[in-house]
Amino acid sequence: MAGVRLERIGKRVGTTDILQDVSLAIPDGEFWVVVGPSGCGKSTVLRTIAGLETPTQGEVFLGDRCVTAVSPQQRDVAMVFQNYALYPNLTVAENLGFGLKMRGVPAAAIAERVTQTAQMLGLEPLLHRKPAQLSGGQQQRVALGRRSPGNPTYFCWMNPCPTWMPNCGTVPVPNSNCCINAWGSPPYMSPTIAPKP
Repeated sequence: MAGVRLERIGKRVGTTDILQDVSLAIPDGEFWVVVGPSGCGKSTVLRTIAGLETPTQGEVFLGDRCVTAVSPQQRDVAMVFQNYALYPNLTVAENLGFGLKMRGVPAAAIAERVTQTAQMLGLEPLLHRKPAQLSGGQQQRVALGRRSPGNPTYFCWMNPCPTWMPNCGTVPVPNSNCCINAWGSPPYMSPTIAPKP
């Protein structure tokens, strides 16, 4: 089982409660969207799941494993940030393969995974370009693709679809057991896990 479970999560900064008693259970294989106004804690929930925020109370479970005190690197969660976090001096292909290269994956395996990811996300004609030469939607697909080659179990996206409009309903989610989005209110449309037939 690879679902996500939050049990009575709280996050306090100083005297301000960012999250209060948040509990949810996302079954294995489901795609969830967290919707709400700015400042309501959507991003904090995702960051808590990914291990980038430590809750002041409660527990985080990935599958059957409590990961509340586990580092982000050991959670198998890919986080796609709203600002994309691409390396401006690297090409699309180099950005896609960067994480694998840092893990010591052989060059031939990196090239194969980069090609597969680029095909899935429609980035093949852009592999030689640098981020400044891409549209916002293309940059976002590269950001997603940077997290994809390692086949993470979980994806957390910050505002994934506005730059992909009007095709938001056909956002491909690479081999992920669980995908969670955080959107500002109101949502643009309900995305699907895989392209429509």
